[in-house]
Amino acid sequence: MIVARAWAGKHYAVLGLARSGAATVRTLVASAARVTAWDSEAEKREALADAVQDDSITTDVVELHFFDLDMLDLATVDALVVSPGVPLNTHPLAAKARASGTPIIGDIELFAQARADLPTHKVVGITGTNGKSTTTALIHHILDTAGIPARMGGNIGLPILAQEPLPEGGVYVLELSSYQIDLTQTLDCDIAVLLNVTPDHLDRYDGFEAYAASKARLFAMQSPAHLAIVDYEAEAEHDVLADAPDGLNVRFIDGVPLPGDQARWPSLQGPHNEQNAKAAVAVAEALDVDHETIERALETFTGLPHRMERIATLNGVAWINDSKATNPESAAPALAAFPRIHWILGGKVKGDDLDACLPHLGNVVRAYTIGEGGPRFAAVLRGQVPVAEVETLERAVKLAAQEAERGDVVLLSPAAASFDQFRDFEQRGAAFRAAVEALA
Repeated sequence: MIVARAWAGKHYAVLGLARSGAATVRTLVASAARVTAWDSEAEKREALADAVQDDSITTDVVELHFFDLDMLDLATVDALVVSPGVPLNTHPLAAKARASGTPIIGDIELFAQARADLPTHKVVGITGTNGKSTTTALIHHILDTAGIPARMGGNIGLPILAQEPLPEGGVYVLELSSYQIDLTQTLDCDIAVLLNVTPDHLDRYDGFEAYAASKARLFAMQSPAHLAIVDYEAEAEHDVLADAPDGLNVRFIDGVPLPGDQARWPSLQGPHNEQNAKAAVAVAEALDVDHETIERALETFTGLPHRMERIATLNGVAWINDSKATNPESAAPALAAFPRIHWILGGKVKGDDLDACLPHLGNVVRAYTIGEGGPRFAAVLRGQVPVAEVETLERAVKLAAQEAERGDVVLLSPAAASFDQFRDFEQRGAAFRAAVEALA
């Protein structure tokens, strides 16, 4: 794990003991900090206590205490550490921390504070409404292909604090949600990337502009002479570089030439993946990776589960799992990527419209609506494309299998959250895969 002398002797309150919270507690305790932690689930508290005990076999004193933070005087702690899932605009503990003048931070801010104790390295931070995970994984894959030591973390994979420090010359590649940026004050990325900004998570912000400003803080934290790789539309419409330091180097994603033919990159199809690839190429070039290596990495990139994931080809029909598309803006690029699509959509919708998807309906052979939002989406689409209201994912798969022809694509790109019928988008994607495998 990553440890830091900066935390020794300080007192931290940690709320939530899932993966990032548990990793935070373990690294703080290993760094000789005093930690008061809480999670409402006793099983998580017990598991963490056992893990810290295993970590501390050679440590004389373990300063870990479990206590309900609602009852704690937050003025006695140096910082309140919360997970990105804690809504800072409504959670009473966040209001209590602000009233006491206690900083509210996350594990990415702790990583930023630990950098001084790490071997010489660089940090790439990637944010945006859509495409963050794919771009982060692609940059990591390019660096791995080039033989450059790299770690991937943040909003993807293992918590960054739980990973082993890189040797000198390594690169930390961090996917950063707006929630994580909100909890960060000092992360000075050598390269910061903003892929796009479209409306999302507006329950946590005072309007769209406030959400865009949250993303833009990634540039405000950079030092002069570092590199910002920016979507031109985001800068033109939201002035995301307004608070960036003078002297910051800026490169617009739209103007980045690609080294080769996108048709040769099976896991990077569609206009949205062209944007993701351009951003990754710009990062790789800034890190002195040669074009031959970049092109080889683009060809060998296998993509991520639930993000335009080709899970099978049956009787000439491709089955694509894009369960991660939880809003119309993230579903639209998938619709643009293929000429004949049987589109499975629906779930817990975030709004009544599918406006972002409408320009691509010419590619849709038929739509199959599922879940709580199925009737609303069917009402929007009816008259524009043939629609079947099938209610469940399993029925959608069976009907699409009967109707799809050789050369067609069956695409699960729901344009809605999963919580009406599934635990999360990953369980929804796994159910889709299981239904497709049952066909085979």
